Amino acid sequence: MPLARLYPPGTKIGLTTTIPVETVLAAGLAPVDLNNLFITSPEALARVSAAESAGFPRTVCAWVKGIYATLQDHPEITAVLVACQGDCSYTQALGEILEAGNREVIHFKFPYPPDRQQMEQELANLQARLGVTPEATALAQERLAPLRRDLRRLDRLTWETAQVRGEENFLYLINSSDFESDPEAYALKVSEFLRQAEQRPPRSARVRLGLVGIPPIFTDFWDYLEELGAGVVFNEIPRQFSMPYLDLNLAEQYLRYTYPYDIFARLADLKAAVRERRLDGLVHYTQSFCFRQMFDQIIRERLGVPVLTIEGDRPTPLDSRTRMRLEAFVDVLRP
Repeated sequence: MPLARLYPPGTKIGLTTTIPVETVLAAGLAPVDLNNLFITSPEALARVSAAESAGFPRTVCAWVKGIYATLQDHPEITAVLVACQGDCSYTQALGEILEAGNREVIHFKFPYPPDRQQMEQELANLQARLGVTPEATALAQERLAPLRRDLRRLDRLTWETAQVRGEENFLYLINSSDFESDPEAYALKVSEFLRQAEQRPPRSARVRLGLVGIPPIFTDFWDYLEELGAGVVFNEIPRQFSMPYLDLNLAEQYLRYTYPYDIFARLADLKAAVRERRLDGLVHYTQSFCFRQMFDQIIRERLGVPVLTIEGDRPTPLDSRTRMRLEAFVDVLRP
């Protein structure tokens, strides 16, 4: 069992991906999703270049390079919680590089294949590391439940009535990885947004799309699709970040979460979304140099709807070739 390390209340803890945030909150700490901190910065592209100048190879995922460079600009983030299993080998290596630079690193493993006993042990290890009890973590999970229900409602307003735009859906759901470091303030923000969204007239997109794969690094993806008359009514990974399956204990919640595990659980989730949300097609986003690109063929073969695969590298607007491919894809799907 790891030794507890007690941090002052409000200490910022960086997250490299969605990790059991309930334990971080139970410890009185402020979770910070480093991916969001990187990509929302006006310096995002410059940070990728800065990491390369520091020695990161060109052929490494830009998200990993962005996280590294972002941390150099944020010394107030005392420790980083790293998924050393269930994310990617680049993240594991990043954790070691951060430790070599005297940054404190806390490790968490999503068991592969999914296993309840191993998950419970990993949760116990994390709780022991942060000095919190299972009861305190369960209470934090209970306090998040109304907010998670609101996020589920926000998602329904995206695909049922289109009162919530695809980009709005993406941003609110993806921020549920850390709740912008303040769950209470974030709950109020979501509640106010829902109040406004429910007053909008229902709409319907001529082409209903799902976004599959890790979050796109492009800066204008949703705006361009809306220009084409298409609406993204399903954002796969942000929806998973929001933990849409209610009334589960913590171990069950993070075993049901599809991102860290095999492709087959993801396929089941995607098939359900295609059917329920009446999707006309899927855009599969792949990140340059990411192992998840290898899943593209099986996604194409198993889901029964047209799939367009696009690839991005750095945080820039869509290039002209990708714009043309998206336009052609929407044209084919348009009734």
